[in-house]
Formats: sequence, C-alpha cells, structure tokens
Amino acid sequence: PTATTTTPTETTTTTATTTTPTETTTTTATTTTTTETTTTTTTTTAVLVWQATGNMNAARQYHTASTLGNGKVLVTGGANSAVLNSVELYDPSAGIWTTTNPMSSVRRTHTATVLTNGSVLISAGNTGSGFSNTAELYDPISSTWTPTGTMNAVRSGHNAVKLANEKVLVSGGNDGSGSLNTADLYDPIANTWTAVSPMNFKRSGHVASILSNGSVFVAGGSSGADLATAEIYNPTTDTWTNTGSMSVARYSPTISVLLNGKILVAGGNHGGSFSNVADLYDPSTGTWAVTGSMTCARFGHAATVLSNGNVLVTGGCTANSIAEIYDVSTETWTVTGSMMSIRQYHTITQLTNGTVLVAGGISSTSTYLNSAELY
Repeated sequence: PTATTTTPTETTTTTATTTTPTETTTTTATTTTTTETTTTTTTTTAVLVWQATGNMNAARQYHTASTLGNGKVLVTGGANSAVLNSVELYDPSAGIWTTTNPMSSVRRTHTATVLTNGSVLISAGNTGSGFSNTAELYDPISSTWTPTGTMNAVRSGHNAVKLANEKVLVSGGNDGSGSLNTADLYDPIANTWTAVSPMNFKRSGHVASILSNGSVFVAGGSSGADLATAEIYNPTTDTWTNTGSMSVARYSPTISVLLNGKILVAGGNHGGSFSNVADLYDPSTGTWAVTGSMTCARFGHAATVLSNGNVLVTGGCTANSIAEIYDVSTETWTVTGSMMSIRQYHTITQLTNGTVLVAGGISSTSTYLNSAELY
C-alpha cells in the first residue's frame, strides 16, 4: 500500500527521572534519600487501511479491470440484473469514473488482455442468452472498439495469457454443454485466431499465468468435478505437458506469480465448500508444496502481488470483509483490515503508484455493488 498504513503510530512522552544525592549527617548517622518518579504516557492513533473512492456508474460483478498505459483503469461488461456491454474508466488522480464507448456485445465471465501496443483484447464470455466466440479490441487513444474475428469455440469462464511473442493464448472455459479443453491463439499482427493443441484436461474456472521461460501454466478448474491437476503449454512445440498436482482440487482459486518465480494458488471452491488452502508451485522442480492457510475460506475472491512482493487477497469471505496479506518470507497470512463492503466476484487492480483498487462485485445480501475502494 502507499499513503495508508496498517501500523499504528505510538507517541511516547517521558519525564526524566532524577534521583537526588544521598545526604548523610554524621551526628545522627541518618541517611535521607528523595526520588522523583517517571511518568510515561502512550497514545495510539488508528490509521485507516481501506479508503472509499468514487462509485462506478453501474453496479457489476463478473467484469474485468485493466490498468492502461496512461494509468487509468478500464472496466468492461459484467452483470447485475442483466448482462452489460457498458465500459467505464477510472481516473486515479481524480478518483472518479467516466463512461466510455460500450462494447459491441454484452459479456460477463469474459477476459481482458492488455497488449504491448496499449490496446485491450476482450474475448468471449456469457451473453445471458448464450455463449460467445467473438472478440474485440479497445483503443485507449480513440476510445473505440474494433471487432477482431471469432474464436473456434464459444466459451465462458476461460483464461487468456499474453505470450512473449505478443500472441494471446485462450484456453478452456464452458460452452454451455460442459467444460472445454480447446485452446485458441490470437495473432495481433494478422488479427486472426488459430486453433492450437487442446489441453490434456477439460477445464473451466481454472487459473493461468506465463512462466519466465515463456511457457504457460494452468491449474485447477472444473471438468464437471473439481481438478487438482496442472499442465504447461509450450508455444514453440504447441504441446501440453502434465506437471505436479495441487494438494486439493479446486475451482476458481486465485493465482499470483511471486517475485521468486514460484506460483501461489489460494482458496477457491473445493467439493462445494469454500477453501482456505494455499499451495506453492515451483516451476524449477515441477512440484507443489502446501503453504500457510488463509484466515478465511474464500471463493469469488481476488488477489494481486504488491510492490513489496507480498500478496493481497480480498473478498470471497461471506462472513466478513477482512482482507489478508501473504508474507512470502514467512509463508504466513496476516489480516490487514476490513474492506468497506463484503464482496465476491469483484476485481482487484494495482495502480501505477502501487495503490490497489477494488471495484464492484456482489454483497453478502446479494446486492450488486458499484462501490470501489483503495488499499
């Protein structure tokens, strides 16, 4: 976090202690000693961790949020009582949201990927009446949307990862009939989609990230039953290889790539119940190790790696609004204050100054949220 801090400020005022010298009278052999006592006062001032910022113009869950090159945050789609195509921009310097041009299609549980040229690729999703295979590009300079072809399969609850060669790998998801193992590759130069080799497991609600060697790591999700398996895609050979499995099967956990290269997967839905289990994957050995468990079991939560390398996890805990931080060095979790709202299915975005923006979601009373707050 930036300007706010979780550490209380203690102010100590101390009055110096003085002991008078001992006076001795030889005629009476009596010693008299006078001592002044010390008074110490401690004042503790609480400092807020979470601060409210401007509200979005539309309440939404299952949306996306992307930090643009100009520092603003682009929020797209999602749903409240209806699926949305509306789009908003958050300006951190003013703390306000402004509507911009809508997408060509309503979408929720879609993906958003920031390309190297600054454009944002939006792919697929649930339209409320079906599943989409369309994609479109947002130009932050002109604030316009351009259709960019169709994938080879409709999908929702999928994942998208930008590769080192600037192409975008989209994997898995659900087509309304079940989970998918298919994958598509978007080429921003040719503006085309190409089917690539399928995953070894059908997955939706899985997590994915790029590794330092350029491969793509995916884990968990559901194929009808929750999955503990993980696999790695090699873009050079267009092949998927199974790697170690997590300690528990889980659907819709969070994934965080740590500064040491390891991958933290936390929470999610395990057999119909929220999980507080966290696992660490080491790409150098292809193995998993159980790490400290979260304070609260979470599903529909969000996570981001902070500038100090630790991981902030928010929401998804229906009992309360506490957030917690994973300390990479000690492998322990510490509560870091309560958000202003209990939320699930919200977004978490790190701003260019290191501050974290949390926006939208749904409350524990099933109220769609347009509120946003900063950590």
